[in-house]
Amino acid sequence: MTTPHPRLSINQATIKYTTVAQAIEVVKAAGIESIGLWREQVQEAGLAESVKMIADSGLRYSTHCRGGWFTAEEGPARVAALDDNRRAIDETAALAAAGADGSRAALVIVVGGLPEGSRDLVGARDRVRDAVATLAPYAKDQGVQLALEPLHPMYASDRSVLSTLDQALDIAADFDPEVVGVTVDSFHLWWDPEVLPKIARAGAEGRIASYQVCDWKTPLAADNLLSRHYPGDGVIDFSDMTRAVEAAGYTGDVEVELLNQDIWDTDPAEAVRRTIAGFDTAVAPYLA
Repeated sequence: MTTPHPRLSINQATIKYTTVAQAIEVVKAAGIESIGLWREQVQEAGLAESVKMIADSGLRYSTHCRGGWFTAEEGPARVAALDDNRRAIDETAALAAAGADGSRAALVIVVGGLPEGSRDLVGARDRVRDAVATLAPYAKDQGVQLALEPLHPMYASDRSVLSTLDQALDIAADFDPEVVGVTVDSFHLWWDPEVLPKIARAGAEGRIASYQVCDWKTPLAADNLLSRHYPGDGVIDFSDMTRAVEAAGYTGDVEVELLNQDIWDTDPAEAVRRTIAGFDTAVAPYLA
């Protein structure tokens, strides 16, 4: 196996069926220096034990996935969502502090889609802004950056009413960049003809919290959520986007996040090996 690029991080979604301990073991065995975990596995292992495992691993902690899901109108569901996001912020702070070299504390935020029965995209986005305003002081106190992630427009109804970087940046603009930033994800943004100047804007505003990469290939899976592919296996040209992120001043880890049933059914070590190979060919040549 070739030596992985030092900025490559494996997001646990790529090896979904691993525990925290197994994910750390596979990533370390491959020579990768950074990892991002998902809340479900962290909660299953317990936060204190997960923190200990990250500290013992010597890995950087690239992102915590995920917060958000706060587009509901006022009521018990919205209160519960905000409370859950505070817990996610606490998890992020603890895990990032345990990471090597003072890992940045970034909580990826998938804001949520339209509430059931609603057609009001504008209202849902306003409630996202309100939720971020509610959470930002707590995130600041915990040293956590909320990384708003715009998703491909096909997810606007059920997963994210933010579909472009500008929409995320417009919300983030009300807050300190160290508290509210954005996630740049190739799968969700590659289609946008204005994505490069939007990345430049994000960089000028100091708001790129995470760069995530995977590839796009059609036909999409029956469940379109599970349509991500290894870098280099689809149609995305990573050169311009990666160069733009670099030019914008981002120097952090680059996560590969693969939601794909065939990849999940692959042995985790093999999935990581193939991730390294794809990243080395499609992404690494354009990184510093």
